[in-house]
Amino acid sequence: MDRRTFLRGLLALAGAGAAAGALGGCASQGALRRPRQRSRAGARALEEVDGLPVASWLVEENARPGTLSWVITTSAPGKVIEGFADAVSIARGGELGVYVNTTAASYRAEVYRMGFYQGRGGRLVHVTPERRGEAQPPPAIDPVTHMVECHWRRSFALGIDDAFLPGNYLIKLVGSDGSRRYVPFTVRDDTSRAAIVVQNSVTTWQAYNLWGGYSLYGSAAGGPSSYAERARVVSFDRPYGHPPLDPYGSGDWLGNEFPFLYLVERHGLDVAYATDIDLHRDPGSLERHRCFVSLGHDEYWSSAMRTGALTARDRGVNLMFLGANACYRHIRLAPSPLGPDRREICYKDASEDPLSKTDPSESTQNWALPPDPRPESELIGSMYQSYQNPPVRTPLVVVDASSFVYAGTGLADGDEVPGVVGSEFDAFEPGLPGPRDVEILAHSPTPDATGAPSHSDATYYTERGGGGVFATGTASWVQLLWDGSPPLQRALRFGVAPAMAVLTRITLNVLRVFAAGPASRLEPSRPNWRRFYPASAPVTLGSE
Repeated sequence: MDRRTFLRGLLALAGAGAAAGALGGCASQGALRRPRQRSRAGARALEEVDGLPVASWLVEENARPGTLSWVITTSAPGKVIEGFADAVSIARGGELGVYVNTTAASYRAEVYRMGFYQGRGGRLVHVTPERRGEAQPPPAIDPVTHMVECHWRRSFALGIDDAFLPGNYLIKLVGSDGSRRYVPFTVRDDTSRAAIVVQNSVTTWQAYNLWGGYSLYGSAAGGPSSYAERARVVSFDRPYGHPPLDPYGSGDWLGNEFPFLYLVERHGLDVAYATDIDLHRDPGSLERHRCFVSLGHDEYWSSAMRTGALTARDRGVNLMFLGANACYRHIRLAPSPLGPDRREICYKDASEDPLSKTDPSESTQNWALPPDPRPESELIGSMYQSYQNPPVRTPLVVVDASSFVYAGTGLADGDEVPGVVGSEFDAFEPGLPGPRDVEILAHSPTPDATGAPSHSDATYYTERGGGGVFATGTASWVQLLWDGSPPLQRALRFGVAPAMAVLTRITLNVLRVFAAGPASRLEPSRPNWRRFYPASAPVTLGSE
């Protein structure tokens, strides 16, 4: 699959040839129209940062020369270079081990910090000397759990010195035969008190990783029995690979996370970076910040992660869920030979999990299911509904235009923002445990292939005396934030979604409030869910 086809599918861009900054058409009462102040709102969506906290170090960093050389434009010829790191995140002062398997005679590693950088998306930080290529042994596959794990020799180490500022990084492995492959990692600052902390959801990347023949969803063999043959444990001790979604080894980062990072680095916002593994290890870490951001696909959570988020919310930290299907699967983590928390356990079926009888609170199935049901609605305020196939792409329908989230967009109740709701979406479920102060911001019809009615809800609630929780209700939100800066747009060959500018403005509006302090004091929610759901509405539990 070529780069253009890959990114069109991955980013799910609605429409083609839309100009950067356009809000696109908005429909009201069945007629397609543009919202009021269209041009002004579209321009300000990319320019206004008043009231948002800015970090001078990040502004200065993104003023440094950027490059497009990080971009991989073609797949490697065959499977000739690949690798992984021995940590998903690392603090400065540490050493990152990198493991490379290649049939190339030699290779080098180019290390890029990812950001805005004049619209180029990356800055070259480090280049290793040319190294002799080495073929590593085949992975070990556990016959019971189908866990795939590489027991490779370490190829080289990166000393994470002061040149490595906090942020997201891609190692680009470059073979002498022209092969290319990424290895992602995060540099964190454990002393940061930045207003906003952005989470890389690496447990979800790993769950979908099919490298070596198995993921938590099936086997490379495919077919009707593939799900039954799925892995019950996946290891971080292997490269990423899930063609066609991830042909270059970046996990789920490029499509579901990078567009948001590009946005906040463009504006130099006061951010810190971490992964969900870091939240698992230090659940109290969220309390060092005012706003936590979960990105496009954040499905797999441990008990410690969930407890950390709930406690932070109760203590005034605001939570943004910019995807759908978050906190849906319960996982445990275990060590591998390379270190702690390198194996991710998720049986998905309580009857298979040995802990379902001895420690039901740690049994690994959907959070909403027995033996200890705790639906994600308790945290997010909404509930995952389904994955629709064939995929849907429907408008976001505004139902509470007076909310602060819509400030400056020119949108009114009933307006539609095209192409925002994708095949995976969330909705408010009145019959499930969760907050009652839910304000539904958008209520968007999402009919399935049979025409059966369903909806996606963008929701907001505040915990009394605590933080606020904003959830977009769609898995497509982050993907649609690409702003089409010309250099990167040309390199990656993607278009600009009509919804881009209005979603950018909404995102910045929420960040402005959430970065200022507890939303229960600044913008208390105004519950309106009874307008859309009678109290007797049936409960729907999602499935995939």
